[in-house]
Order: sequence, then structure tokens, then C-alpha cells
Amino acid sequence: MITAQARQPASGIAYLIRLFIVVVLAAAGAALIVTNYSAPQTFSALLQHFRSALIYSCCISILAATSLSYLGHTSFAWRRGMSLLLPIGVLFVVNIVGCLAAAFFLALFGIIPYSGYWQEFSLSVRLGTVITLVFGLSMYFYQTMLHKLETANLELRTREMKEERAHKLLAEARLSSLESRIHPHFLFNTLNSIASLIPKDPRRAEDLVGKLASLLRFSLNANQNSLAPLGQEIKIVRDFLEIEKARFGDRLRYSIDVPEHLEALGVPPLSVESLVENSIKHVVAQRPRGGEIRVTARVAQDRIHLEVQDDGPGFTLDGIPPGHGLDNLSARLALLFGPATALSVARDGAYSAVRISLPANGARKI
Repeated sequence: MITAQARQPASGIAYLIRLFIVVVLAAAGAALIVTNYSAPQTFSALLQHFRSALIYSCCISILAATSLSYLGHTSFAWRRGMSLLLPIGVLFVVNIVGCLAAAFFLALFGIIPYSGYWQEFSLSVRLGTVITLVFGLSMYFYQTMLHKLETANLELRTREMKEERAHKLLAEARLSSLESRIHPHFLFNTLNSIASLIPKDPRRAEDLVGKLASLLRFSLNANQNSLAPLGQEIKIVRDFLEIEKARFGDRLRYSIDVPEHLEALGVPPLSVESLVENSIKHVVAQRPRGGEIRVTARVAQDRIHLEVQDDGPGFTLDGIPPGHGLDNLSARLALLFGPATALSVARDGAYSAVRISLPANGARKI
């Protein structure tokens, strides 16, 4: 005789249609029961009983729909482990109040005499209890399961959108990295460095060719996975620094300090490399005396810190325009590791440090 939309306010055309169907079915069921136990058992009597039952059904259904809808929306019953007892109690109360209201309307419309009000209420409340519990609990659990299904679908779509966004940002980072690799200036400088090394140090020239090929291959394949081993990322960083060192010579000074036990941890591809590339572009290449770059990884207070330092003037993340490499990296970190991760910039004495901070329990080995 009633319905409720569990865990969310009653709304929507589909909900109203379901409510109408339940009201009519409950009224029809009650009319058939009453007609079966009354005399005479005629079609006219059935219509009269259906009219009365429809009034009962409307009164009880409206009250129950409102009460159980907000009961489910507040999730009180589910939090307290009373997912069945509390709705049953609400249905008992709703049935009594609804029967009182329905008997009043029957007397008001002249269907029953006012003198027979309490007798009508006494008879209807017993039958109404059974019908209310049957229809009410059925619809309550139906709406609850429907809500859970909708919630699961929403979470799935949200997760898919996040993954799609992460892949998009990764593709942008890969394209940006690849673009910088095949940029005429970078290729020209790298090939020029290799050419100059061939006569005097052919072995190193050959090594640089291998490092350039490895760097291009990693940039092309970076979109295959959302995470890459830190050890592989550091190898690419070292290859990139060696290529640039062949160009800048003593103007580029660098050090890498990454413990071996952290090399299996998964990090976004080209994340550390993009920070190093940023230091090369804005510090080393801009000053005649060059600059120093430090790459470190460490664990402190249940967090993993990946840090790239340089002795440049520094900058702030507030000045990074949307779509910049660091802006994309920050978005990728948030999508992959959630709000527990952070990209920050700080000053450490004479060095400017860009730090990627990840929760140690969230960074899985791959």
C-alpha cells in the first residue's frame, strides 16, 4: 500500500509512476480481500470496496513515501544496523495515521456515517497493517537496491572518467616530451655533440646515440601504462642528463641519489624527467656559468619524496599557466594517487626544490 525511495528524496516521473502503480495494486488487493469476506459478492460491491480502499491506499502511501524516503536518505537505519526494524516501525505508525485520515475522509464524503468512524478504523487498521508491510517493505528494498545500483554505476562512470583524464594527461605529457626530443634545436644540438665526439671519443658518441634512442623510445611508449618503475624513470633521467652534459659540458653539474629499494615503486612516466628538463631549460641554459641539478628520492614519515633541486632563482606554482608541464603533472598525480599526493615548490638554502610527495602505503611496486 506504500512506497519509498530509499536513500534519496522521492522525485522523478519514474518514481511517481511506480507510486501510482503500487497505490492502485494495493487498493485492488484490499478490495478483493474485503469483497471475498463480505456479502453480497457482486461487481458493484467490489467497486464500492475499491473506492474505499483507494482512499486508504492514497493516504497511507503519501505518508509512507515521504517518511521512508527521508529515512533512507539520511541512512540512519543503515548506520545503526537497524535496516529492517526501523522501516517496520515507521510503517506501523504510518498505517495507523493513514487509517485515521482515510476513515475521516470516508465519513466526510458520506461513504460511512460519522458514528461508524471508530469501527471503520478498527477494521481497516488490521488489514492495512498486513498490506502496508507487504507493499511497503517490498518497495523499500526495491528502491534501496535500485539506489545501490545507480550509485555503483555512477562510481564506475566517475572512475572511467578519471582514468580517461589520466590517460589524456599522460598522452599530453608524452607528446610534450616527444616534441621536445624531436625539436630541431634539441636534435641539432644532440647530433652536433655526437658528431664532435666521433673523432676523439667514438665510444662515448656511440653511447650517446643509444641514450638518445632510449629516450625517444621511452617517450613513444610512455602512454602504454599509467605508472612506470622509478628505476626506469631514473635511467631515462640519467640518459637525458648525459645527452645534455655533452652539450653543456662543465656548465651542467648533476647528482642522482635514489636508494635501490625504491626503484620498484611506480611513478607517472616522465614525471621526474619533466622536472629535470624544466631545470635545464630555465636554469642551466640561461646562465653562462650553468647550474647544478640534484635528483633525490627518500622515505620520511610514511611518505615517499621525489625531489629535483637546482641552484636557480626558483619559482612558485601560482605562476604556472594552465596546460604547462608542471600543471599537467600535478593533475596526473591527483588522478592517480588522489588528494594524498602533492606537488610543491620550496626553497632549501641556495637551492630551489620541486618535490613530488606520495603516500608510502599508496605507492605500489610494479
